[in-house]
Amino acid sequence: MKSEKEKMIAGELYDPLDPQLVEDRIQARLLLKALNESREDDPEARNRILASLFPNASSGLWLQPPFYCDYGYNIQIGERVFFNFNCVVLDVAPVRIGNRTMFGPNVQLYAATHPLNHIERSSGLEYGKPITIGDDVWIGGNVVICPGVTIGDRSIIGAGSVVTKDIPSDTIAAGNPCRTIRTIG
Repeated sequence: MKSEKEKMIAGELYDPLDPQLVEDRIQARLLLKALNESREDDPEARNRILASLFPNASSGLWLQPPFYCDYGYNIQIGERVFFNFNCVVLDVAPVRIGNRTMFGPNVQLYAATHPLNHIERSSGLEYGKPITIGDDVWIGGNVVICPGVTIGDRSIIGAGSVVTKDIPSDTIAAGNPCRTIRTIG
């Protein structure tokens, strides 16, 4: 029988009040508190916190606090990724971020979602859909990326966009809902 954590990571309905998941979120919150209170003039301390919070991160992560996430361990981060101030990642499902990807301030990645059926939703169970962001992507400020979205390599997402569907590689996309404006490269 699968644990609630295994169900969560697999994208199945799971109970977010499961004791193991509650404990995992508490540990993430403690690391986030330390990160968000860390000093920029103490990069060694900040890097230790980042390594604990993001065990699946490559080298060169540059993150401007404050930052918020559910677990941290579901976020896979490529090399030389930059998060500007006040980003949120709801990582109940895998969130994969490619190399050299940049996030503007207030970007929000929502892998978490809820059942559409109100009876199922009222049970308190939820699920997630993975988010994948390619290499060399630039996400403008105040962008929301919805569950299950993939953004292709080298694409640019304009500020204020709400990304509800996949965006192909080598495109500039913007709007609510986000749409391809033109190809680049």
